[in-house]
Amino acid sequence: MSAAGHRAHLTREKVLRTAIDLADVEGLEAVSMRRLGRHLGVEAMSLYNHVANKDDLLDGVIDLVLAEIDLPSPGDDWKDAMRRRAESARAVFHRHPWAVGLLEAHSETSTPRRLGYFDTVLGALRDAGFSGRSAMRGFSIVDAYIYGSILQESNLGFDDDASLEEIGTDLLRQMADAYPHLAEVTCEMLREGYDHAVEFTFGLDLILDALDGLLEA
Repeated sequence: MSAAGHRAHLTREKVLRTAIDLADVEGLEAVSMRRLGRHLGVEAMSLYNHVANKDDLLDGVIDLVLAEIDLPSPGDDWKDAMRRRAESARAVFHRHPWAVGLLEAHSETSTPRRLGYFDTVLGALRDAGFSGRSAMRGFSIVDAYIYGSILQESNLGFDDDASLEEIGTDLLRQMADAYPHLAEVTCEMLREGYDHAVEFTFGLDLILDALDGLLEA
């Protein structure tokens, strides 16, 4: 297809989707207007017909990532809705591991889609009977837990039983005598296994139960 043909089929969403695909493979630092143009088969200047600048591109990318998260629907039980949203967000941020950092870096930007995302989650909590302040606190606490869990998982260095066995065995050789409590926990993990999703759900349920207690009070 000619350059003119590529330009004719170019849309804002196609530009943003290509940016997401590029970031998923090579990291967010690989996303530039020049690289995007090359992937789309057009000159970088053609992209400015669809995105105003790099910040507009990144704002659009964040919006599309947030759109992948399962949000509460009217009438949903609030705990089920918050659990579903949190688990969905965790899955989305695993697919796009660069997105949490970008979301926080652009936290001062308020697009209609992002505002709608926040409003929907807060609305589910308000409809359940939480005060405005309590709803905001609950939203913030759950999000902090999601982001922290994603960061923790990336730093633990294992994602299955085989990698846990390799890392755990090596750690035990190095620390068994000097750090007995850490060695004890490592042995328990090696014996019983460690599932990131199970641990995430355990912590999430603790938070939701605490929020439920706040609501009842």
